[in-house]
Order: sequence, then structure tokens, then C-alpha cells
Amino acid sequence: MTAIESDIQQKALRRYRPYPAYKDSGVEWLGEIPEHWEVKPLKAVSALQTGLTLGKEYQESSLVTRPYLRVANVQDGYISLDDVAEVSLPEKDSSRYELRFGDVLMTEGGDYDKLGRGCVWENQVQHCLHQNHIFAVRPRPSHLIPEFLSLTMGSSYGKAYFTATSKQSTNLASTNSTKLRNFPFPLPGESEQNAIAIFLNHETARIDALVAKKRRLIELLQEQRTALITRAVTKGLDPSVPMKDSGVEWLGEIPEHWDIKPFTKYVRERADYRGRTPTKVPSGIFLVTARNIRMGWIDYESSQEFVSEDEYDEIMRRGLPRIDDILFTTEAPLGNVALVDREDIALAQRVIRFRPRANAFESQFTLIAMMSGYFQAQLSTLATGSTAEGIKASKLPMLWLVAPPIPEQQSIAEAMQRENEKIGGIVESISRAITRLDELRTALISAAVTGKIDVREEVV
Repeated sequence: MTAIESDIQQKALRRYRPYPAYKDSGVEWLGEIPEHWEVKPLKAVSALQTGLTLGKEYQESSLVTRPYLRVANVQDGYISLDDVAEVSLPEKDSSRYELRFGDVLMTEGGDYDKLGRGCVWENQVQHCLHQNHIFAVRPRPSHLIPEFLSLTMGSSYGKAYFTATSKQSTNLASTNSTKLRNFPFPLPGESEQNAIAIFLNHETARIDALVAKKRRLIELLQEQRTALITRAVTKGLDPSVPMKDSGVEWLGEIPEHWDIKPFTKYVRERADYRGRTPTKVPSGIFLVTARNIRMGWIDYESSQEFVSEDEYDEIMRRGLPRIDDILFTTEAPLGNVALVDREDIALAQRVIRFRPRANAFESQFTLIAMMSGYFQAQLSTLATGSTAEGIKASKLPMLWLVAPPIPEQQSIAEAMQRENEKIGGIVESISRAITRLDELRTALISAAVTGKIDVREEVV
């Protein structure tokens, strides 16, 4: 648990009353539990069903086809049914791996913050199986209810146990059936488990609704920003200037003294870093991937990968970045753009670097123009791919930008930067509020399922 989460949990403890009496749980990172609770290994109150190993060949001529869940289907708190696969196997094996209503599913590995995540299976798909990288924990009747089990496994306490006992590598961790069976489970009576689950379902739903409203507000602000940018880079800042037909039906009129130019024709340098995936190392030169490139900025926290200094020249043989070069993502996601703000970086696949000609396009203006609705619409039209949209290098010359004179480009860029800072400040404030709500949600669940607060008589 982080210091922030601990502080949030202390606030939750002050809002809700504690239990009348506590005792030592005997588990270091659990601490004290209510006096009438027990701590038992999970195997004492549940059965564990491991999953089907894929790729096995069967000799039987009579096989049945069944749906089965893969790791991607088991998300944090819900089952994703977007892409449920099928497998053929003997019927006797099918019954061995079939999920039952009330099973709690958990993936055996993943990112640290996702290890221990659980969700309750409610027969969303009939006769569904699960693969071997998913555990199905089956609560024993009259000992443990599925909702309480799921909440506890996914709580800060559950994550702390699975992370501390996991096999770890880089940013990933994995557990096994032995560790899961030995999970020291804080156990109130069944009716109390039910009361805690009802309370948490009500409170987390309330928090989730608040978060959803704030996320929608961020979306509206981002739409507003895009609309402001699109108007500025296609109509200018002065509404009184004479206009002319752009020749593009859906673009309409543009200022009379502006041009429309093919973007790549006015690029002095273009470097496409598609090719062999570079070898990653624990430390070295920061590798900027498509995941790091947001809409308008480089996020150095979202993904941290490094390449060796010895291989840097080979990786960057197509050209070195300079401050204010434009980075453009060709796929996953398509069309995110940012300016280079430091030169001690390497660039990964799915990233193209542009250096515009200074007499045609000013970098900051080009950045916001590529963020605009009209440029992003071009990308959507030219994109290919079913699962992840991307753009081929051969299509890049078909992209065009509306081009004001350089002094106007600079004025528009400065005006939009002020608007971006204004909107960005509001978005940042809302994002901080969302973070606090998420921390409150996490702390509330952890406090309730470990007995730090008594919610049995809370009105819901």
C-alpha cells in the first residue's frame, strides 16, 4: 500500500466506526482483525480449478466444441465477451474445465497492479471453459460467498500478498496454484460477508458514477479543444479576412491568402523507424514507443523501456531527433503527434519523425494542425487494418495541411498554446479528482474486507 493509499484509508477509518474488539491476525501485512473473525488458508474454504492447456491433440473421433476464456477476457472486475474463442475436445474433458456459476476468476500473471484481480463468473456464456493461465476459485457453500472472495482477492491486501509471493520479472509478476491455495484469507461469517459485499457494491457504484461523470467532462473538454484548434488552423484568428473556396467539399472556405500544401512535400527530413525490434535493456537510452506519444506531448511515465548505448547508432541509423521535430504514430494508436523535447532518446517502430521546412511549416503550428479534426479525418479515410487501424508509408504523400503564412502560423500556435494550457489545467484538476476517487475506492474496499471498519449497520 502506498503512503497516499494509507492516508486515504485513515480518512475512511475516521468516517466509519471500527469493530468493538480486535486481535492479532498473525499475518504481518494484514495486522489486526475483528475479534470474532478467523484467518484461514483459501484452500480451507474453496476449491481451485486449474484451466485447459491449449494445443493438445486428441485421438478421439467424437469431439465437442466449447467456448473458452483467455487471459484477455478476464478484466479487473468484469468479463470481456468481445472475443470469446472456441476449442474442440472430448466431452469428458469439457466437463473437467467447465466454469460454474459463482466461480471467481483470476489470471495467474500480468502487471503488478493487476495481479490478484478477480471477477465473479455468472454464466455469461453457457458451457464455457477456461485456459490454464486462468484460475477458477470455487467458494465452499456456507463458508464463503463469491462476491466477498472477489473483493478480497482484488483488494490492496490481496494484491500485496500475491505481489510479495509472486515470481517477478521487469514490470510483470505471476503466481501459482500453491500460492493461491495458501492465501491467508480474513474470514467473517457468511451473513457478515454478505453485508460487506452489499455495502461495497453500493459505495463503489456511487464512486464509479462520479468518476464516469468526470471522465465525460474530460472528453467534452478535449472535444472543445479539438474544435478550437480545427477552427483556428482552417479559418484563422481574424474573422474579418476575405475567404475563398478551399476546393475541399467538407473543409469549406479558408482565408483568401492561405494555401493547401501536401505535407510530406514540405518536409526536409522524414525518418521511419519500422524494422527490427531493438533489444531492451534495464537501463540506457530511453526508447520512445507509440505508447509514449500522446496527443500533443510525450508521456515518459506510461511506458519505460531502454536500449543499449552501444546499439544506439544502429537503431537510429535513419536519423537522429532534434528539438521540435514532430513524432507521429502510424498504428496503435494511429495519428498521435508530439514534438521532440529532448534529444537523448531512441525511437521505436510505429513512429515516424518529421522535420518540416522552416519556410513552409512552423513546428508548433504543424503539431496543432496535425491534431485538428480535418487532419485526423484524413488519417481515418486512408487507414487500413481490422483490429488496429494504421497507415502505410505509401499513403503519407496523400496527406495535406492548410498553410497560412509563417507569421500567422506563429500567432495561431501561440494562441492555441494559451487555450491548451487553460483547458489542460482544468483537465489536470479533474484528473487529480478522479485519482483521489480511485484511491478512496481502493482504500474503502481494503478497509471493509480486512475488518478495519465495521459496515454491518451502514444504511445502503
